[in-house]
Amino acid sequence: MEARPFAARTAEILLETGAVRVSMKRPFMLTSGWASPVYVDCRRLISFPDLRSEIVDMALVAIRRAVDTRELDGLAGGETAGIPFASWLADRLRLSMSYIRKKPKGFGENAQIEGVLQPGARTLLVDDLTTDARSKLLFCAALRRAGVQVEHGFVIFFYDVFPGAREAMEDLGLRLHSLATWRELIEVARERRALEPPALAEVDAFLADPPAWSAAHGGRSEPLRWG
Repeated sequence: MEARPFAARTAEILLETGAVRVSMKRPFMLTSGWASPVYVDCRRLISFPDLRSEIVDMALVAIRRAVDTRELDGLAGGETAGIPFASWLADRLRLSMSYIRKKPKGFGENAQIEGVLQPGARTLLVDDLTTDARSKLLFCAALRRAGVQVEHGFVIFFYDVFPGAREAMEDLGLRLHSLATWRELIEVARERRALEPPALAEVDAFLADPPAWSAAHGGRSEPLRWG
């Protein structure tokens, strides 16, 4: 596997903060419908000031390597976990910030997007993680309906194991950038002996064939269909 900048350190931080949780008895049911023996909770990072600052530092470098930030007009954070990370990044980049719900809030002005969005604004979509990209595609479509340009997205962690995720984003013209993926995280976990052997074996079995593992444990088996 080709090494990527910051992947190993991001994996270490996720493991150190307890963001990586393995359930041997009852699988996690992800919002995307997949069943998984492991859950990555990036929201825990917000409670660790030094480590979250390190994550933001790495994110800034990664974003600047992938996107010309001088051409960005703003950042949009996905509800709810993407909002704090979008806020910290927008502040450091001195850019406008907004946030987007998965669906309109259902009262008041029934807004789905909060903040000021200028027509044609070049916007970076920010979230904490993605599993099969479904929510990222929904966010991207909503932002485009609002008249802004969205070509790039950024997450701290991308599962990158479920079929159809990358293809769906490519079809929609969204390039996703991340600090780490499951392949990198499991490598660090193995090297650091951060997971007990039975837990590591279960995660390995899941990563070997996520759809089959999911189907065998009551979750989805079919890849994402978009459009």
